[in-house]
Amino acid sequence: MIKVEAKTQEEVLNKLLEENNLEEKDIYYKVTETKKGLIKKSTFIIEAITKTEILEETKTFLKELLTNMGIETNFETKIREKDLYIKMFSDNNSILIGKEAKNLKALEHITKAYLKNKYDIYINVRLDVENYQEKKEKYLIRLAKNIAREVLHTKAEAHLENMNSYQRRIVHNALTDFNHIETISEGEEPNRHVVIKYKK
Repeated sequence: MIKVEAKTQEEVLNKLLEENNLEEKDIYYKVTETKKGLIKKSTFIIEAITKTEILEETKTFLKELLTNMGIETNFETKIREKDLYIKMFSDNNSILIGKEAKNLKALEHITKAYLKNKYDIYINVRLDVENYQEKKEKYLIRLAKNIAREVLHTKAEAHLENMNSYQRRIVHNALTDFNHIETISEGEEPNRHVVIKYKK
């Protein structure tokens, strides 16, 4: 972690970027304010780590975890905006995925918790096994568009099955530019779902 102090929040970020020849898009960071001295003057402390370092750390953590489970895994990685994408390849893909992707979701949750605990910064990690998640995303987009066309035809709203926040976001994004269609999320977690409605 890189640590820098300055008098203002803006100054502390700029100082860190300049001193380490970085851009904001290259790092994860958190800023904390402390009050020092008799007059309790504010000082801002920034702690940062590069996305590349986090990616390597995450791969090392996953490799060790999966090796201990007896699963040899190779990784393909990329960084897209604030998210880390890690695709895993092994001879035990069905174990990595699990029934209804429960093992994959658990791995993702454990990885996020490990990074949050170590760096106290929320880092969104998206795990996939070969192209399992990618295929699911494409299926969701196709499904959303087909249902939206049906809603345009019938003018009757459609309630999709319960989905997690990530799946709901895929549906919302898929229909953003659909004329005369709007999407909303309804219900309480974990029973939250997307409603596709006709809009004049």
